[in-house]
Amino acid sequence: MRILLVEDHIELSRWLAKAMRDAHLTVECAHNGADADSLLLTQDYALVILDLTLPRMDGMEVLKRMRARGNRTPVLILTARGGLADRVSGLNMGADDYLAKPFELEELEARVKALLRRSQNNEAVTVSCGALSFDTVSRTFTYGGELLALTPREHAVLEALIVRHGHTVPKEKLFQQVFTLEDNASMDAIEIYIHRLRKKLEHEGPGRVGITTLRGLGYLLQAT
Repeated sequence: MRILLVEDHIELSRWLAKAMRDAHLTVECAHNGADADSLLLTQDYALVILDLTLPRMDGMEVLKRMRARGNRTPVLILTARGGLADRVSGLNMGADDYLAKPFELEELEARVKALLRRSQNNEAVTVSCGALSFDTVSRTFTYGGELLALTPREHAVLEALIVRHGHTVPKEKLFQQVFTLEDNASMDAIEIYIHRLRKKLEHEGPGRVGITTLRGLGYLLQAT
């Protein structure tokens, strides 16, 4: 899943981005409100983590413009403005959650996971395809009952495929889930991760899962 982190404190932004990537999320960063607003006009995200005190455009204005455009992407406000009036204003403006700085990373990660589950309307904790299962709480994959070791980008590709298993996922959609605008990557890089995943999904027991390439359409994850 790809999230947008809007934070003007560069060191904090880097630290948070690393923590989110360690949790198998693809993170795009913006360091001012105007850039965040521009990204939200052209890119799709599963979640926005939004500071309020930002240069070039206040976080409240970013949120206001999002909601005025009908953008219902979940928003978690993460700010030093922790007063009651600010919290009430942010939630009334359309934020889905509000966390004041300073904060504990474990609490932020728990809130992020809760918002992502809620946005997917996913009441089930586990998504399965054959012997492959994805736990949406721990964000781990198991295959044939064994934990599947994946790199962050392999994880992002497989997650995009399993939540749509049985349906074709376009190559462009996978690229958006795996890479940010800051990454220097070509669309062909997706083929590398598909190849690696096919190797890791080799399984002789029941419930074997495969990834089928549909030329000109995308990739299909299904039990074979």
